[in-house]
Amino acid sequence: MLIKLLITGGTFDKEYNELNGELFFRKSHLHEMLALGRSRVPVKIKTLMMIDSLFMTAAHRARILKECLAAREKHIVITHGTDTMPETAEALGRRITDKTVVLTGAMIPYKFGSSDGMFNLGSALSFAQVLPPGVYIAMNGRYFNWNNVRKNRTKGEFEEVK
Repeated sequence: MLIKLLITGGTFDKEYNELNGELFFRKSHLHEMLALGRSRVPVKIKTLMMIDSLFMTAAHRARILKECLAAREKHIVITHGTDTMPETAEALGRRITDKTVVLTGAMIPYKFGSSDGMFNLGSALSFAQVLPPGVYIAMNGRYFNWNNVRKNRTKGEFEEVK
């Protein structure tokens, strides 16, 4: 089973500028993360954008949707910033019914060393292989349906709405 892995940016791929203290994007860390995690899941990686999800627009979401709909693969994992991940999941969930799409992200950048990104990426790859067609968010070892999830900013984790 080949999984299409779409990169959109988010905390997964942020790096720290030691001179000014800002976070920025250089390149994706996904290849490194998959190698370090010794993943044996066949993936086809494509970078769509490298942005903070707070700056994601309807046009960005339309591009992600278009890529998912056009994909030959029936299993897709999308790395995404956590701040607007539910909004993107909703945009996809309303249109995608014949593929399993799993969005995932990280609360702490991979390059910080104590990131949750490795665990979330592994979980997303696993969920993409076993969940029925639909759109999901995978964070902290759990998966959520696209229409029943929110980011709890107080706890710093995702939870069911209902």
